[in-house]
Amino acid sequence: MDFVTEAGLCGLSEVELVHGFCERLRTSGIPVARVLVLIDTLHPTHEGHVFRWRHSGEFTPFNEYGRVSDGGDAAQKWANSPFNYMLGTGATELRRRLAQGETAEFPLLQELRSEGQTDYIALTHRFGKGALGEMDAVHSSWATDTPEGFEESQLVFLRQLLPTFALALKCISLGRVVETIVETYLGRDAGQRVLSGRIARGVAERISAVIWYSDLRGFTRITDAAPHDVIPFLNDYADAIISSVHEAGGDVLKLIGDGVLAIFKADDPSTACASALRAEALMRAEVDTVNARRSSQALPTTDPYLSLHIGEVFYGNIGSKDRLDFTVVGPAVNEASRIAALCRSVEKDVLISSAFAAATQAEDRARFVGVGRYALRGVEKAQEFFTLERV
Repeated sequence: MDFVTEAGLCGLSEVELVHGFCERLRTSGIPVARVLVLIDTLHPTHEGHVFRWRHSGEFTPFNEYGRVSDGGDAAQKWANSPFNYMLGTGATELRRRLAQGETAEFPLLQELRSEGQTDYIALTHRFGKGALGEMDAVHSSWATDTPEGFEESQLVFLRQLLPTFALALKCISLGRVVETIVETYLGRDAGQRVLSGRIARGVAERISAVIWYSDLRGFTRITDAAPHDVIPFLNDYADAIISSVHEAGGDVLKLIGDGVLAIFKADDPSTACASALRAEALMRAEVDTVNARRSSQALPTTDPYLSLHIGEVFYGNIGSKDRLDFTVVGPAVNEASRIAALCRSVEKDVLISSAFAAATQAEDRARFVGVGRYALRGVEKAQEFFTLERV
């Protein structure tokens, strides 16, 4: 009990909590041999986490499982599971003596018996109102391979501990959910900064960063022609662009309709520029894959156009007292947006500013091709712009 309470207060990981709890049960004389703990979560793609522990020494830290509503093998296993049965009947506990042949209801129990397990108990500890999303309970199952199964006194001991264990797991999982939410909606770096306490309005720092501003060609025309496809269309291309930015070390700060605003930071500006150029190459490859798939399905396709700029920006919290945005602002951000718009006029899929070109390593700059001098709205002097030479 001391360990579980301290784990919840200190914020140990879910893996450390489950592993430590199971090991201490064994030390305390509870002969658990195979344990499964499951808790739903709030995540864009995963419905929850499952933790598996075995006395044999095999410990699967955790698996993320997809949405049961998506169907497939996982959905079938859940439909035939003791946990689903308990949810449907409102039961909080289910015990089956496997050695006595009580396995007919659930395929899982037949599997456990074939592995030598003799006794099984499943418990559900439900949360009250106010849980996040589908995160409404902790489900757990406990099996033993001792010939006589669990003693009643051992189960009494286990039942006394599990509510506190479930509370600690819920506490730790909620912390992870908060981290997921802020990183999903604010971006990885911005989300971590908010979680570290940088939440007050006006808290911003002046940084030098590469600014990435991309849009999709013909977005309005495509959505007017096929409005029912707009969300899958955006998701396909956003996934290609965002994953490329992240893989190259950038941070996506905003999705503005079909536009993406991202930054690349590094102590050496040329390193940040190199990362942005790598992201551009990754994006082109990803978009080619998306276009090939969508073309095979007779779906509309497009290509992104992109501006790359570098300059000083203010990075932090901006907004009203009760609605803030963690983003970048400043003249350099405005210029990046206007350079992106210029891509359409000069019919180029990427435009690179003079400042970006000057900060880039020589081997990268060798790929740049000048496209002429242009004046941006709101900027006094015209400047030379470049594009990338395609190999």
